[in-house]
Amino acid sequence: MKTIEFYLDFISPYAWLGFDALPKALQGISHRVVHKPVLFAAMLKHHGQLGPAEIPAKRDWTYRQVLWQAKQQGTPLQLPAMHPFNPLGLLRLATACDADGQPSRFVCEQVFRHVWCSGLDAADPQRLAQLTARLLPARDPTDADVKQALQAHTDEALAQGVFGVPSFRVDDKVFWGQDALPMLRAYLQGDPWFEGPDWQAPALCGVGVRRS
Repeated sequence: MKTIEFYLDFISPYAWLGFDALPKALQGISHRVVHKPVLFAAMLKHHGQLGPAEIPAKRDWTYRQVLWQAKQQGTPLQLPAMHPFNPLGLLRLATACDADGQPSRFVCEQVFRHVWCSGLDAADPQRLAQLTARLLPARDPTDADVKQALQAHTDEALAQGVFGVPSFRVDDKVFWGQDALPMLRAYLQGDPWFEGPDWQAPALCGVGVRRS
């Protein structure tokens, strides 16, 4: 049975779409999912990139696309009142709900729905307090060890070559985005393509190299 490390940030609508689609996408395949909250903004800073919501034209397209994709896959989605927002409170809450900083699917779903199924301000302090009261975290989300666990997840993800959310890591392979779920399924089923040259080709392509 393979273990899937699921790197996620609740700020991402694609992470919500991937999270909701994952059980159906991997139906019939024995697997274990470990949820690891990460700070997407730290990944963007590490790679010197802007987030999709920080580029006006890309932001407009992102909102349209995720609403369409949610409709297509039957996932409830209502844009929050403000986006982007500061997700740290939600990330720390989810991390605090598990002794190892790896929240259950139930906890992650509750936080995702808090953000993407209400149309309200996801970072509102009163709403965050209500969510905290419902989830009853094992640790105080403001504790230093919780903050350190979240930082450790983010550092680990970067060290493993993760650059965005949602990302699914199995063995030494990273699958990025909810649209990569069919590819992830094929790998878990032992598709020989992943041992061939096409999987290796991207690592061999040099930037700016002219090929004859």
